[in-house]
Amino acid sequence: MKRIMQIALRDFVAVAMTKGFIIGLLIFPLILVLSGTLLPRLLDGSDFQIEGGYAIIDPTGAVLPELRLALDPEAIAERRFEQRRAALEQIPDSVRDVAQVDMARSMFEQLGPAPDVRLVELPPDADIEAEKAWLNGETDGLRHTALIVIHDDAVAAPGGELEFGTYDLYVAPNLDDRDLGFIHSSVQEAIVAARVARQSLDREAVEAVLRVSPPASITVGPDGEQRTLPGFNFLLPMGFMMLLFMGIMTGSGTMLTSTIEEKSSRVVEVLLSAVSPMQLMAGKLLGGVAISLVTMALYIGVGLVVLTSFSLFGLLDPWLIFYLMIFFLIGFFMVGSLMLAIGSAVNEMSEAQQLQMPLMLILMTPWLLWPVISRDPDSTLSIVASFLPLINVFGMLLRMASTQPPPLWQVWLSIGIGAASVVGAVWVAAKVFRIGLLMHGKPPNLRTLLRWVRMA
Repeated sequence: MKRIMQIALRDFVAVAMTKGFIIGLLIFPLILVLSGTLLPRLLDGSDFQIEGGYAIIDPTGAVLPELRLALDPEAIAERRFEQRRAALEQIPDSVRDVAQVDMARSMFEQLGPAPDVRLVELPPDADIEAEKAWLNGETDGLRHTALIVIHDDAVAAPGGELEFGTYDLYVAPNLDDRDLGFIHSSVQEAIVAARVARQSLDREAVEAVLRVSPPASITVGPDGEQRTLPGFNFLLPMGFMMLLFMGIMTGSGTMLTSTIEEKSSRVVEVLLSAVSPMQLMAGKLLGGVAISLVTMALYIGVGLVVLTSFSLFGLLDPWLIFYLMIFFLIGFFMVGSLMLAIGSAVNEMSEAQQLQMPLMLILMTPWLLWPVISRDPDSTLSIVASFLPLINVFGMLLRMASTQPPPLWQVWLSIGIGAASVVGAVWVAAKVFRIGLLMHGKPPNLRTLLRWVRMA
């Protein structure tokens, strides 16, 4: 046992004390911080200005006046302000308090510069095909952006029916999506206003009748009540699966690389003169799990700090962290032992990639199943995925982090299956590891590895 711990400490220090490991450990939290601070600034579209010439063919004669009103800067500012206010109401109080710092800005900074749009009225009988050329014609002023063709029945449905017409939109090449969205919203606003006016209805009264403000739902838990965060219950399982995957692959990847390097440099022959292959394998597994535990501890700590800072910690079941560590250990010893077997059987990293591919394809399966399991954790597919070796740790953790946690007996049955899978994986890996360490030359294929297992 002493020699196993010495090997584990040697592998841990050899990896954990390198600059590459420290940088790699900190780069993910750094990316999160930069994403939260720089991306909003880089994606800030408050200085984007809508501008261009809109040609409109309006046989109804009622949409064009309403469109002029809809394009009024004050009307646009009011619509944007209402959209922003509605969006802020959907996020937690703590996040909204941070976002409301922007509300103190001036109207220009908050809502962006006023649109610079010029309407060009075309006769109702204008040739549409001929007018399309206007979009690509030369202009000394604003770019010709859109040709809007209102249908005859867009305002008044024929025969008193309730099936109204719409409009056709032709735009210039390479038009920004924000321009396109603005055109659609403005034309739709104008058509609705024209329909309401034709029916002699009060627009504000109609909107008041149709408007139902959704209240903020309250999550009632055993420790109290707090505001529900939309999307949290859907993204939480992915967060736990990401932590589990990163923890498993961090340590197992370093073990694979170090084993190949030691074998190719003949260092492993020196090690085998002092310890047995099983002691070497056990030591590497313990060293790898220690490396992954450091990574997991850092990322879990960062996640808890973020949840606490936004007053969302109450939405997280602390038992999930306990089960995360159990499934991590099961998954690591399964995947890690197979990675060691692959590393011992090859001489170069390029050779390892061929044997590693089937294992990686299996480990990627939970990423494909994540939306399905998160939405329907009690489906047959979700239950089967939570009991299949190699992916059961991911499948069960996804179910536990969902809105419908599985029964406790299923959780521990999955843990039992995982523990049995660890025994089987270590047994197979040990046989390959014993033979492969001193083998050189042509890398083995899967059939050769199976023959090694039967021989050892």
